[in-house]
Amino acid sequence: MSVRHTDVTAGPAELEPCGQPGHPECGIRDVLDRVGDKWSVLVIVELANGARRFRQLQRAIEGISQRMLTLTVRRLERDGLVLRTVHPTVPAQVDYRLTETGASLTHLVKALADWSLEHRDTIARARQTYDAQHPDNGIR
Repeated sequence: MSVRHTDVTAGPAELEPCGQPGHPECGIRDVLDRVGDKWSVLVIVELANGARRFRQLQRAIEGISQRMLTLTVRRLERDGLVLRTVHPTVPAQVDYRLTETGASLTHLVKALADWSLEHRDTIARARQTYDAQHPDNGIR
């Protein structure tokens, strides 16, 4: 399957278990720690449209605090997904852009977004059914 493949087949994919005895740590947990959080994905989506300054990112990502945005772009930079460029101006201007590795991730983010849009109503109905059958589950 290519990185541009966005069709989702009906059956489950063949996946090797991670972290099980006899199976080496596959590294997916490290990746999910970074891209599995809500802010990282939103920063990646915003940077997919090109370089942005810090304030542009902050204005574009509703609800993110300055501190959380700072931590998020630092972590993405550390992981090699985002490049931070400081321009020699007064005051200094800083912009962020996706690296080649970060840009390759956008195809997977798009596939996930497409999947979520396609299945949003089904998931909402399943939640309603579950909640009606389990009123005191404490999950909401």
